Amino acid sequence: MPVAHYIECAENLLFTLCYTVSMLARTLLSTLALLIALTGCASMQETGDGADPQALTFLQLKAAPDSVKGQSVVFGGMVLTARRLKDGTRIEILQLPLDRSMHPGYDLTQSQGRFVALQHEFLDPATLPHGTRITVTGTVAGSMTLPLDETEYIYPIIEVKRVQVWSAAEEAAPRIRSQMGPGAYWGPYWSPYYRPWPYRW
Repeated sequence: MPVAHYIECAENLLFTLCYTVSMLARTLLSTLALLIALTGCASMQETGDGADPQALTFLQLKAAPDSVKGQSVVFGGMVLTARRLKDGTRIEILQLPLDRSMHPGYDLTQSQGRFVALQHEFLDPATLPHGTRITVTGTVAGSMTLPLDETEYIYPIIEVKRVQVWSAAEEAAPRIRSQMGPGAYWGPYWSPYYRPWPYRW
């Protein structure tokens, strides 16, 4: 056989070998990347403290409030009553779904129930008249049973860390606000005079 034929065979063999090695390397790299990603997810699940405010739905809270004590949550809705107690203020709230700006919705038929927010620091109930929309960040503190018309109702209890009271100006155009920016700035305090970001002109 001519030498050229052997050279061509050797070149073909070398090309096949290189292609095979390249594919194996790509497969190994892809597998390694997948393993790293899975390991990272597992680590996050193992070390997480369950403090993700979105991890617990309101229906889950309503079904078993005493079994999720201490879990961090963010819920909102419409104030039904606010009453000053010896050790704080008890706010009864009709739950409503939150939008991306953490603003409660307006369709009352979307409510999944009621809950109580306990504010241990002084909060004048006059600043929370019936119909005020608020968003509450806090921790689950069990439940309480209170009269509701001619029946009794089990209220999940949220111990307040932050309360966002939505002003009349914010109530007027929530859709415009949600398109303009990421939503409210959450400070570690309650204030009825909250101004949204970005500022409107």
